[in-house]
Amino acid sequence: GPGPGAPGAAPAAVAPERLVAFVQSHRALLNVLVREQPSVLDGPLSPLVASAVLRANLAFDVKRAFFRAQLQRQRRQRRGRRRLHLRVRRASVFEDSFHLLRMRDADEMRQQLSVTFEGEEGVDMGGLTKEWYTLLSREIFNPGYALFTAASDGATFQPNPASDVNPDHLDYFRFVGRLLGKAVHDGQLMDAHFTRSFYKHLLRVPVTPQDMEAVDPEFYRSLKQILEFPLEDLGLDLTFSAEAQTFGKHEVVDLVPEGQGKAVTDENKAQYVQLLTQHRMTTAIQRQIDAFLAGFHELIPADLVSVFTPTELELLICGLPDVDLDDLRAHTEYQNYRPSDVQVTWMWNALTSFSREERALFLQFVTGTSKVPLEGFANLRGRRGVQRFSVHRTYDTHLLPTSHTCFNQLDLPEYQSEEQTREKVLLAIKEASEGFQFA
Repeated sequence: GPGPGAPGAAPAAVAPERLVAFVQSHRALLNVLVREQPSVLDGPLSPLVASAVLRANLAFDVKRAFFRAQLQRQRRQRRGRRRLHLRVRRASVFEDSFHLLRMRDADEMRQQLSVTFEGEEGVDMGGLTKEWYTLLSREIFNPGYALFTAASDGATFQPNPASDVNPDHLDYFRFVGRLLGKAVHDGQLMDAHFTRSFYKHLLRVPVTPQDMEAVDPEFYRSLKQILEFPLEDLGLDLTFSAEAQTFGKHEVVDLVPEGQGKAVTDENKAQYVQLLTQHRMTTAIQRQIDAFLAGFHELIPADLVSVFTPTELELLICGLPDVDLDDLRAHTEYQNYRPSDVQVTWMWNALTSFSREERALFLQFVTGTSKVPLEGFANLRGRRGVQRFSVHRTYDTHLLPTSHTCFNQLDLPEYQSEEQTREKVLLAIKEASEGFQFA
């Protein structure tokens, strides 16, 4: 996708290698400096935000403070003391809010919200607005609206490719986009956890076949087989086409012009897998994504939100979770490790030393979402219903730890020291989660 730079700046700058090396080796110090004097990101240190490679070295709290300062500045330029009054019925809060807000322009949407629920006494001192966001967080995913479907993990959601059963579905997607934009703009948290691939769409970051694993593990496995084995051995006779459902009707769509007449061979199957992934994860929901983004970008400029990674965007919208490590440890299963093994002890020591933000990234790395189950980690859900966190032993210590989010599984190599364990886990959660491709 296009790489936007700092707000109002030219497209993302390309950082010289020496600068990249310098920033990486002084990452901790630079973050301390920026926390002390946030304004330096507007001045001498602006390349840290403009370049995607350099941006990766900024901590989430630093980026969030920069982001909020920029929004604050835009708000000051638009000065206005007016309030946006909403009077809604609790039983139909989604429909009422949709109809009341669709006539409001972006400037009105930026005004301070004041909510009252019909038939209830109470002046909104902030509590009712918060409650309104909480109610809408749930209603967005109400199956009755057919806007979103749950991914295989049961905890995250993405647009429903068959949402057109609701004739106004694109207006509703724009409304949900504006709603999330308004929440982010106002610093309100929403319990709205989407799939990693949807967060990538919101940032215009390309999705990879790996993102498919969290959405549909069986489909992902069949794609891997296509790549790994000769088509003849699999007994597959494929063409460059895909099946789609529209208005409940079954149809076949071409992945390339006249694709139904073009055979998939061992020579061109990599292109077929890429196109099929693109179709399943992007093309099939492109109109829904575009409508959502049209609403979201009315309040949150695309170049500004691009400072975040997909995992950080979830933390921005939903807030940092409280990860209870004792609870997680009490409900962890092991494969080829024992709880008493030194490598396991090192891993838990590393997690204990992590900041709240790093624990959130770890949770996202192994489960695919920052959402903590309501009843605690005993009730962590995965592909097969309740699926507890599990740690599997692997043997190549040159590799980083890897994860399978649909099974809440961490593959942990048997590292040689506690320091190495901490370093490798940190590296994995900060970097590997972004760039994984098919082998």
